[in-house]
Amino acid sequence: MVALGLQATHLISPQKLPIRKQRTFSNIVIRSSIAEPSGEPAPLGQKTKYNDGLFAKAFMGLFARKMEKFAAAPKAGTEPKKGVFDYDYESFVEVSKRVMQGRSRLQQQQVVRQVLLSMLPPGAPAQFRKLFPPTKWAAEFNAALTVPFFYWLVGPSEVVEVEINGVKQKSGVHIKKCRYLENSGCVGMCVNMCKIPTQDFFTNEFGLPLTMIPNFEDMSCEMVYGQVPPSFEGDEASKQPCFAEI
Repeated sequence: MVALGLQATHLISPQKLPIRKQRTFSNIVIRSSIAEPSGEPAPLGQKTKYNDGLFAKAFMGLFARKMEKFAAAPKAGTEPKKGVFDYDYESFVEVSKRVMQGRSRLQQQQVVRQVLLSMLPPGAPAQFRKLFPPTKWAAEFNAALTVPFFYWLVGPSEVVEVEINGVKQKSGVHIKKCRYLENSGCVGMCVNMCKIPTQDFFTNEFGLPLTMIPNFEDMSCEMVYGQVPPSFEGDEASKQPCFAEI
């Protein structure tokens, strides 16, 4: 995903534009941004409004189209999306929900893994392992990349200091209010369509351990690069009940 993000940014690079136009180009074409007057995620119980640029919408469409291959048929009378830019965030989440239908949690996780692999060029995991061995530097570098490149998916976040095996390092990412969780309103989607497969992908495919710790009280989340994730049975998130209000 990072490789795709870098490639997409290069293709639409605004480096040759004047400074003022660069900012406008960046806000409209590349970035997602919060549309709330405060500039911060909406309070719990309210859905945060976003402005999504073309770069963000392209990612939504690419992921959604890949997942459509595994999704249950849409409701009668609903036209399936076709083009990359026909999808917005809500329709991206709707496809995720249809992927879950009729599948066990393990099958859901396997679908996400296949989708992630299909988004990368051949041999990408092996190249990632060479470029980013499981070191403190690699963990911190990937944490720094997560903040801008995952904004469209999870919302605003920031790099934070964490302690791993007694060593303090800036390889943690604090997601203020996860966009995926607040739009899906589903603990199962968070755990089986995001947390577990993402952890597994970085840890086993890329060789860089990652642990994600969602907070279902305020919809925030901690991503800790360099920390080996717990087993599913020992993970507190796997024991979380569904949201009572949803």
